[in-house]
Amino acid sequence: MPTPSLAALPIRRLTLRDLTACADLSENRGWPREEHKWGFLLTAGKGYGIDDPDGGLVSACAVTEYGPHDRPDLAAIGMVLVADRHARQGIGRRLMRHVVSAMGTTPLTLHATPYGRPLYEELGFKVTGRAEMLVGHFLPGGPTPRIATRPATAEDLPAILRLDEEVFGADRTHIITRLPAFADQLRVAEEGGRITGYTAAWPNMDTHVVGPLIARDTETAKALITSLAAHTDRPLRTDIDVRHEELLAWAKERGLASVAFNAVMTYGIGELPGDWSRRFAPLTVAAG
Repeated sequence: MPTPSLAALPIRRLTLRDLTACADLSENRGWPREEHKWGFLLTAGKGYGIDDPDGGLVSACAVTEYGPHDRPDLAAIGMVLVADRHARQGIGRRLMRHVVSAMGTTPLTLHATPYGRPLYEELGFKVTGRAEMLVGHFLPGGPTPRIATRPATAEDLPAILRLDEEVFGADRTHIITRLPAFADQLRVAEEGGRITGYTAAWPNMDTHVVGPLIARDTETAKALITSLAAHTDRPLRTDIDVRHEELLAWAKERGLASVAFNAVMTYGIGELPGDWSRRFAPLTVAAG
């Protein structure tokens, strides 16, 4: 039987059963397998992909929606991948057009690498910000943080959800309530019995990713990162909004090195909702 043309292969919804195929696709493109992250995205959000007649996936991506279930306020697109053997044949463009169409009038956001940015611009996405990826072993030192931090408890969840929606600008209950199981650490900053910030550290290959990172101010963000670092031997990785210059400079002094910049892009909305001044890092760039 002849192999169907790539343009004729159907796009379908992916499920958790496709986890290994998604990880294989990541590895095929030189990315880490990131099975833990793929599992999270496929259960908390929606996956879209194209099956390869010879086995595996031709292409895949993940979409994470926020806000009301029947009418999301925002959706983040991530993990857009095309198998190396099918690259530069318009597959990524076709998959993205499908996703944009499927999301209708829902505003969209994504973090674009320099390689992917031209495609997204062609589709109508606009650059509205930048994030800097940092990786490294955290070096203790400097002034002791004056902000009190502690592990989060189940009783903290309502306050965390209220703070998160206020800062993020959309309801992320279905994401945040998964953090205790997804992350190795979930910590809060507190003052006068009121939660002023929270963060998590979740395992991704040999690193702990710091995110989300939401804090009242830079000092609170520093205290939260320091508290996470004190409870892991792994390198830390995080993606910080470049407008947070003080936090970026501090993190580099503490041993984290800049490894990449991604463009934050939006579609159907001028800028992201919420309060960027308290939103320091995403859960993962794939989920916004």
